Amino acid sequence: MRAVFASACLLLWAAALHAQGSDSAAHALKWGPAPAVFPKGAQMAVVRGDPGAADTFTVELSLPAGYKIAPHFHPTDETVKVKKGTFLVGMGDTLDVAKTKAMKAGASGTIPATHHHFAVAKTAALVSVTAMGPFALTYVNPADDPQHAASH
Repeated sequence: MRAVFASACLLLWAAALHAQGSDSAAHALKWGPAPAVFPKGAQMAVVRGDPGAADTFTVELSLPAGYKIAPHFHPTDETVKVKKGTFLVGMGDTLDVAKTKAMKAGASGTIPATHHHFAVAKTAALVSVTAMGPFALTYVNPADDPQHAASH
């Protein structure tokens, strides 16, 4: 039930941001808080596509220094490009900064579907994420899901 609610919230959020987004580089991105599935503090903008639709989309995430995304996975591949700052990415079921790879501005990589991974913004960071929608993020440990914490 929680997953259905989260999906519905994400679809509503994606539709609202999609209406703000544009494929034209001439338009400024519309930023707002990232969906509730992300820990508080991240800002997100839709660059192209609709994260709630079954099609390719690109979003940008602006993350403060020290921001952490607990181990999670997605149903589709995701390509991450660091546009600013240093973004640490690690694989596995436990967030361990010592086991991360530092990605600096200009670096990019693809994380295959269903691979458990985590991330930390070492410095304030701006990352671009391209994937196939509809967007979904599932935490390895359900207790890490900010939506779970907010409902209790």
